[in-house]
Amino acid sequence: MTPLAQKLIEAVGQSVHGKEDAIELAVITLFAGGHLLIEDLPGVGKTLLARSLAKALDLPFQRIQCTADLLPSDLIGAQIYHPRTGELTFRPGPVFTSVLMADELNRTPPRTQSALLECMAERSVTVDRNRHQLEDPFFVIATQNPLTAAGTYQLPDNQLDRFLLRIQIGHLDSEFEIDVVGREDGHRLADNMKPIASREELVTAQQAIDNVRCDRELVAFMVELANRTRTSSDIVQGVSTRGAQALHRACRARAHVHARDFVVPDDVRALLVPAWAHRLTPRSGGNADALLHEILAETALPD
Repeated sequence: MTPLAQKLIEAVGQSVHGKEDAIELAVITLFAGGHLLIEDLPGVGKTLLARSLAKALDLPFQRIQCTADLLPSDLIGAQIYHPRTGELTFRPGPVFTSVLMADELNRTPPRTQSALLECMAERSVTVDRNRHQLEDPFFVIATQNPLTAAGTYQLPDNQLDRFLLRIQIGHLDSEFEIDVVGREDGHRLADNMKPIASREELVTAQQAIDNVRCDRELVAFMVELANRTRTSSDIVQGVSTRGAQALHRACRARAHVHARDFVVPDDVRALLVPAWAHRLTPRSGGNADALLHEILAETALPD
């Protein structure tokens, strides 16, 4: 791994114990300049992962607890009227940060969910025709509980498509869980964490992704996989061109994290499900993860 990726994964792993694979996927998303959706049960370390990443890189962090009464202005900010001067001034919302955690995003109504679309796609906010630029870098980590449907609003396809990767953290192995339960200090460790890199080093790593080579044969392989999702009788809606681009970008970021300047087939295998499962609409009863594994097994890899 590159020194920065290795140090970052190790630093976050001190508080998010026993979840190196999930941390690596989060780092890949961050280096790729994308956004991360964590779909998992409460209490598995989602918030701790977000806070630890921000702390390790000395980046501003904001957390929003999404609820049914959350308004768009609660996210992006609003124009405030001053009676004495008769002027309007813009008060920035919590999206004006570097690492934004939107906890249980599917509990907030569609109007508020849509307020994040411009932020995630264009790194900007438009209020009363005035455009405000967000921080660079700007990284959204959103969460949702996959089992609780009561009081939630399903994330629309265009919202899901803005997330580069979707991951699950999962419960700890017994050995790791004994350590975590016994010490109860994950958030304290995150609070006391010293930065291991600067914003400038992160931006440099993000820019280095553009220099990672992906041969045309591998790009053609990704496009063939995307086409198979579109023509499969088990899938109502397959992967879009933007989804294929997301996999391409994520593979280049994974190659960089693993200290390579070129993409290999293993990058595609490792990231196919995290990059595409949330973009598919299987037919009733279908499982997106299983369908992608099946498509991958049936598609010949390039030589």
